[in-house]
Amino acid sequence: MRLLVTGGAGFIGSAFVRLRLRSTDDAIVILDKLTYAGSLDRLADVRADPATGPRLELVEGDILDVSLVESLVEVADAVVNFAAESHVDRSLEAPHAFATTNIVGVYVLLEAIRRAQAGSARSIRMVQVSTDEVYGHVAAGIRRESDPVAPTNPYAATKASADLVTLGYHATYAVDCVITRGVNTFGPFQHPEKLIPLLITNALRDSVLPLYGDGMQQRDWLYVTDHAEAVARILDHGDAGQIYNIDGTGQRDNRSIAQAVVTMLGRDPALIRSIADRAGHDRRYAVDATRLRAIGWQPQVSFDHGLAQTVAWYVRNEEWWRRMKSGPWQDYYARQYDERIARSVPLADE
Repeated sequence: MRLLVTGGAGFIGSAFVRLRLRSTDDAIVILDKLTYAGSLDRLADVRADPATGPRLELVEGDILDVSLVESLVEVADAVVNFAAESHVDRSLEAPHAFATTNIVGVYVLLEAIRRAQAGSARSIRMVQVSTDEVYGHVAAGIRRESDPVAPTNPYAATKASADLVTLGYHATYAVDCVITRGVNTFGPFQHPEKLIPLLITNALRDSVLPLYGDGMQQRDWLYVTDHAEAVARILDHGDAGQIYNIDGTGQRDNRSIAQAVVTMLGRDPALIRSIADRAGHDRRYAVDATRLRAIGWQPQVSFDHGLAQTVAWYVRNEEWWRRMKSGPWQDYYARQYDERIARSVPLADE
């Protein structure tokens, strides 16, 4: 196939691109705005490989650019949309960017597909990569794809909105759409604003490891290569108009993850500190992935193995993550954490 992968220089998108180039004969066009979270370093290996590089094209641009998107969709067999503003903390600070990219951007992609198919028998599949956060806090049990969405922050709300727009285009215009809802993902090359790389890189600098509240928020965790495999399986075998939850290999609370990180790196557990919680912080997420299992996917990388691999990667790639934590990052970090850390209390001995 000829794939248009939006957000393909991002964390999960780049893992998907590497997977498809190495396991198929697909030709891939990446459309990426290359914001602070995008990094071409994630694609250096496949760009340099003579077996994969000629099948990869990078277009720097925005999914809000209607004419650009239409020109790329016109020659695509499928669109896989990873493009999104994705950090909850940033969505609380500046929700406008989330509304435009995560909702309007999805509309632009869907409308381009509808126009490209008009008056012909051609079908262009759209995979909308969403999140389990659209279900909101799950006090008990697990959420299935048929359960209602109940987002509690601007990021999750914009992703839920995009899911509904996508389903609307399938129902009204018969656009071949599928939606993925993955759990928290981690692994090499993740931007250090996210929990696990933040903990690792702070520990490597002997800085405070900040945890919101008591640190007992529970998440299911998914290694990035498993997430990429799941999206590929849904692209190839998912049923049009369906949603597919992507689960991980078991739930962990944030505090136990921080404790594992300091143990692996031989750091002082007193670095783990409780900071003031963020607004609307969901306590627990949990999803049922029976539908995805039925089309032949299950995670392969255990959390413990994946965490060890991730810690080792950040130890080896200090230059990369220090570059990502420089410049504007420092201003963001100061706004988000400095006052909270100044008022923090130890967690390690509780």
